[in-house]
Amino acid sequence: MNWLNIIVILIAAWLIIFFQSVFTGFRDLVGAQFDLLPALMVYTSLTAGLPGVVALASVGGLGFDALSANPLGVSVLPLFLIGWTIHWKRELILREELYAQHVFGLAASLLAPFSTVLLLFATGETPLIGWGSLWQWLVMVVAGTAVTPLFFRLFERIYRSLNYPEFSETSFRPDREIKRGRL
Repeated sequence: MNWLNIIVILIAAWLIIFFQSVFTGFRDLVGAQFDLLPALMVYTSLTAGLPGVVALASVGGLGFDALSANPLGVSVLPLFLIGWTIHWKRELILREELYAQHVFGLAASLLAPFSTVLLLFATGETPLIGWGSLWQWLVMVVAGTAVTPLFFRLFERIYRSLNYPEFSETSFRPDREIKRGRL
């Protein structure tokens, strides 16, 4: 487990939550707010391990709920279930493939708002749902699908700049001369 990985992911989650709540230009232009935490959860569940999934679900979910109209803690369970499900089968997932990143970003961005609304209904809340909700859901799915591969590229560059490059040491020296024969 790499603690630097988890710290960078939590900083990214904090920045995502902050920018989603402060900058409303995209929301004013399109009429829907996108949520990038499910896409970040896909990256976290494939690279950071279960402690990273738990940390992002709790910190990201509580931070998102604190700055939205959701009751506090309602986004934690959907994020955790998405991350745990992907982490559970991550050995079978081709995480380096662009197609797999898009598919899992699509699935996470599709399931997170849907399960949050189901959880709101289960707790007795009455969320505002109408035909405009389908447009908002579509915008969230498209944004999450498009951003998931970008998270993989961005964090790869961040880790390359923060970590030492791997050095493979071999016993063979290229300047060594091998003599064959008697002498």
